[in-house]
Amino acid sequence: MVRQSAQLLSAKQVIKPWGRRDLPAPFELSGGSSIGEIWFEHERAPLDLLVKYLFTSEKLSIQVHPSDELGAEKGLPSGKEECWLVLHAEPGAALGIGTREPLTSDQLRAAALDGSLEQLMDWKPVSRGDFYYIPAGTVHAIGAGVTLVEIQQNADITYRLFDYGRPRELHLDEGLEAAAAGPYPDDLGGKVNFAVDQQLVAGPKFDLWLGSSWPAEGLSSELAHIIPLVGSVSAEGVSAKAGECLVCAPRVPLEVAPGARLLFAQARK
Repeated sequence: MVRQSAQLLSAKQVIKPWGRRDLPAPFELSGGSSIGEIWFEHERAPLDLLVKYLFTSEKLSIQVHPSDELGAEKGLPSGKEECWLVLHAEPGAALGIGTREPLTSDQLRAAALDGSLEQLMDWKPVSRGDFYYIPAGTVHAIGAGVTLVEIQQNADITYRLFDYGRPRELHLDEGLEAAAAGPYPDDLGGKVNFAVDQQLVAGPKFDLWLGSSWPAEGLSSELAHIIPLVGSVSAEGVSAKAGECLVCAPRVPLEVAPGARLLFAQARK
């Protein structure tokens, strides 16, 4: 890895039809648009990982992402795997992750076309601290009333299978090729105690830890994202507070505010 000094990433607010006009603290709305995502981008070049916050007032499309192997076949730099940590959920909020029963490609196509896919999804009620890793090929959707932080492979590749009649492009053929429609493995999700230092993801595409300092083991030489969930952190004179994200070399000295809780993310090569 080429040594890079710490940098505060630029926050980009993304308008979405399912977004919100009343973002929760510590976020501030710039303008009166419906903001569904806040991305954090490097000023010079794309990074291997993308960190974003999502804010939903309606269900997102039912969708799927391709694997690295399928992405390579289509000339893409990678596929897309991601994880979600729920920060807030309104009563009745749910995430659709996998289908309740295995579906063949023909069954999935038919369900996407007639709208029954919504009923075939495994809608999991969620609350603060719920965590899910979403492998490539997982049919999934984020429901209404959810605020979450997502860490993903930095690939802008989403195949929409069903979008509740909204006038947006669907990608049925590509999505069917990428999808492995079936029940979600329970061991890929769980409940996070924000007060406990822990590793949330251990590969295969990236690592993710929750804590107040660098994890004791498992770090590589790759550039690290630091995402303050509570409080603030400084590295090499660059500070980030909750709602922001910085990148730096691993194990540089950190100044961490008392009580701060941080996510640390690294891509795997």
